[in-house]
Amino acid sequence: MRSPVARQGALIPFATLIVVACGSTATPTPAIVSSASPATTAAPAATPPAASPSVVASASSSAAAAGSIDPANFVAAIDNPWFPLKPGTTYTYRGIKDGEKAVDTFAVTSETKVVAGVTCVVVHDELTLAGALAEKTEDWYVQDRAGNVWYFGEETAELDEAGKIVSTEGSWETGVDGARPGIFMPTDPAVGYSGAQEFYPGQAEDHFVVLLIDQTLKVPAGSYSGVLVTAEWTPLEPSVLSEKAYAKGIGEIREADVAGGDEKLELVKVAGL
Repeated sequence: MRSPVARQGALIPFATLIVVACGSTATPTPAIVSSASPATTAAPAATPPAASPSVVASASSSAAAAGSIDPANFVAAIDNPWFPLKPGTTYTYRGIKDGEKAVDTFAVTSETKVVAGVTCVVVHDELTLAGALAEKTEDWYVQDRAGNVWYFGEETAELDEAGKIVSTEGSWETGVDGARPGIFMPTDPAVGYSGAQEFYPGQAEDHFVVLLIDQTLKVPAGSYSGVLVTAEWTPLEPSVLSEKAYAKGIGEIREADVAGGDEKLELVKVAGL
């Protein structure tokens, strides 16, 4: 399949992006320390469909045992330029999912939650399909002193047409039942950097790799240059491969499945940034 990501006005096959991404050894400054050996603290890497093993060479470095977390290594504000989370900001995305019209609202709150001793920013994320609330999630993010944004967990729920919760699968919390945090956005992403964004075996195992930087992309909210493009996958859904785009100073502006699904959401409005 081909991915409709603009590279100076051109379309690039996704397979080409994977090849471009391989070979980088860039890694962020860790905010989690441990006296244990890497073999006992690292989350296992997972290889995305059709990807070279070198793409995931650094994936294990971004998830560590919850017992090694040092709260002193984290700060209150999240101002990573690729994923700024300013309280009071709301992002609205529109598109399609499961063949239905979708609207996703990502609201950064002034609420905080202490997870594994670390004070995290609370984000409320709601997805409507065909006008009805289908999913609601509370996410917990925090930034370390080096500027990397970490993902410490989520409470997620899927709802039926009557608004009744039918599943909470995918919920996880760092330090509970062996769940570990991961880096959601590094401070200085370089092509080829990959990592585990979350790690709770059998429930939450998302990974990402940086594919491209300094791209140009147009979405309903505007036209952006200097765009960062990543691929995401999980071994829990091995046939699905997604792509995300981030604009500096804004955050995520686009998400789309490039294999195994039909989800596509684009930023239409930002309020409060």
